[in-house]
This record gives sequence, C-alpha cells and structure tokens, in this order.
Amino acid sequence: MSEQPPQTDPTDSPVEPLYTHPASPFVRTEAPTPLILERPVFQAAQSTWVMYRSQIEFGLSIVAYLMVLVGTINVVKANPDAAWRYYVAVLPAIPAAFTLWFFVRALARLDELQKRIQLQALGFSLAGTALLTFGYGFLEGAGLPHLNWAFVMPLMAILWGVGAAVSTVRYRR
Repeated sequence: MSEQPPQTDPTDSPVEPLYTHPASPFVRTEAPTPLILERPVFQAAQSTWVMYRSQIEFGLSIVAYLMVLVGTINVVKANPDAAWRYYVAVLPAIPAAFTLWFFVRALARLDELQKRIQLQALGFSLAGTALLTFGYGFLEGAGLPHLNWAFVMPLMAILWGVGAAVSTVRYRR
C-alpha cells in the first residue's frame, strides 16, 4: 500500500455556480475585494502645436504677409493716381510686425547654446550684409546698375542661414 493520498483532479470536483444563493438572507455577503491596478505612467506625447508652435506661428505670419503684399501691389498698381495709395502700400507692415513679434518670442524660448548660435549667425549676417551692400554702393558709383533695396533682406536671410549652419557644425564637435 502506498502512503500518499490519492491524487484528485481539480476539474473533477463540482464547482458551485457564482449566484447559487442570490437572495438568501442566511448567507453573509461581503463586498468583493477591490482590485488595485497600478497604471503605468506614460509621458504624454506633445502635440504638433506644442512641438512646432514657433514655426507654425512664423509660417502663418509670413503667409499673411505675402497675401497682404500681393493684394497691396494689385490695388496700388490699379490706382496709381489715388491719394490713399500710400496708406495701402504700408498695409503689409501689419503682418510683418506679427512676424517680428513671433521671431523675437521664438528666440526668447531657446536654450543658451541655441541663443549663442543664433546670436553669432545674426552677427555674421549683419556684418556680411553691411560689407556687401557698402561695397556694392561703391561699385554703383563706378557704373554698375542700381540695386533695389528689396534684395537686402533676402541677402540677410541667406547669410543668417549660412552663419547658423556654420555655428551649428562648429558646436557639434
């Protein structure tokens, strides 16, 4: 004879249904023990607006500037003798002021290294534009054609981009 108790299969024993005594006053009922689930802590993903707010605001202000500029040019060209054409001609300055506001705000939000890179890029742009326009002024005196002032801002933007790229590469080493 063996001394071990007989092995019973747990699936052979009868299972009492869940609601055997649903209305019995003799069975003491207790509230089920609450399940305590630990929710994993997830870092909220930032929305596109939060991540790219400065770029979106700047882009929208540039689009508004271009729209007002095109409209202004059409209105001024259609009414060359109107007395109010000067007031209409300065209307693009309104969205340009918003562009300036968003640009300054975006610079204020940068960290110290990015501020340093942007300062160096703007300094390079300022000095480079001054040298190129001043030098071309002398060349105009020597006989080259007059250069429109509208080319100064794109020149500054190009030199700013070059300065930012060079400064960024320099600080990555």
